[in-house]
Amino acid sequence: MASHRIHRKLLIIAVASAAVLAASDQALTATPHAAAASQHQTAPQMLNAAARMPAAPLPPACSEAIFKTKEKFPTTRYTVPDEPWNALLSEVVNLTEAEQAEFTESACAAWNRWATANGSVVAQDLDTRWQNAAAPACNKFAVATMGSVKKYAPNIPAETRQLEAVVKKVWQGAMTKLSTEAPDAACRTAYNKVKVGW
Repeated sequence: MASHRIHRKLLIIAVASAAVLAASDQALTATPHAAAASQHQTAPQMLNAAARMPAAPLPPACSEAIFKTKEKFPTTRYTVPDEPWNALLSEVVNLTEAEQAEFTESACAAWNRWATANGSVVAQDLDTRWQNAAAPACNKFAVATMGSVKKYAPNIPAETRQLEAVVKKVWQGAMTKLSTEAPDAACRTAYNKVKVGW
């Protein structure tokens, strides 16, 4: 439905962040545009192309989820390497209009309530898993992300469950591609272990 389409540039940031921090089915953990650009090497051509596509405004609760969830999940060690970040962005570009439509006011509001109540615990879990996982960084990312997702996803509000399919699709597509195309053999192995998702 056209009324539920959201600005693709924001969606790219939201879902890519969802799939990578993903302490749930839709952990929308991006920072504002300037901060996001400094933290991740995004693909400008994807963002520029997406910005030209017509879309309805992002629902207010989804804007809050995108731009305030980083505050709700205050990680200090956990990071997303450029390679998976860019792969996730690439997958988001290909979301259908129906998948974009899952970013609704009610789903994002349910997420915001859950993130406010649980964010600090999830952030600590991500940091601990990152610290304890073996190098390289791609393995730390894969182990920490999937470990936290599997632990916390069952507790996410039912209102957000439709988003889970969207984030799983993004995650599975990116990890499957990286499991065969990542330059480093250790990283290919790490991505292969988590490509089925949660």
